[in-house]
Amino acid sequence: MRAADSDRQAVADRLRVALDEGRLDLHEYDDRLQRAYAARTYAELDALVGDLPAPPGAALPKPRGADVPVPAETGRGLTARWLAEIWEPWLKMVGIVVVVWAVTSLAARDALYFWPGWVAGPWGAVVLVRTVTGLASGEPARWAAERERRRRRKAEKRALKRERKAVGRDPDRGDVG
Repeated sequence: MRAADSDRQAVADRLRVALDEGRLDLHEYDDRLQRAYAARTYAELDALVGDLPAPPGAALPKPRGADVPVPAETGRGLTARWLAEIWEPWLKMVGIVVVVWAVTSLAARDALYFWPGWVAGPWGAVVLVRTVTGLASGEPARWAAERERRRRRKAEKRALKRERKAVGRDPDRGDVG
């Protein structure tokens, strides 16, 4: 969800309070403040104040005009799901090529050159770099937000289709009304 200027200002105010309380040093405050004003999404803003306590009575910025459900998974569970999504294709492919290599080695009755390393190595390096950079930049949270957004959009489409069917208009059948 895109953040508004007022949301960026609210985060900047929280950062100033954290600086005044001694929770942030001047360098970290300046860095976070620059990132707050450059942030485009709520996930980017949340990452800036996630390790800071909310001031008493302060409301966290929320998207306007929409009730955004918080994903049920947070923290480690969310990161584990993201990691599984990133690494699963690599693991499946490596498993397949190792099985092919093992079968051909058994058929030849000799341990053949381990060519699956040429598949596993470069691709694994790319996935490892993506994992490290993704974890450092908060990618699991953005991934979960995008997944939730898609789930909601799909549910809205199903509800709209049921509603149209109920009043006798089904766009899939070519009914117009």
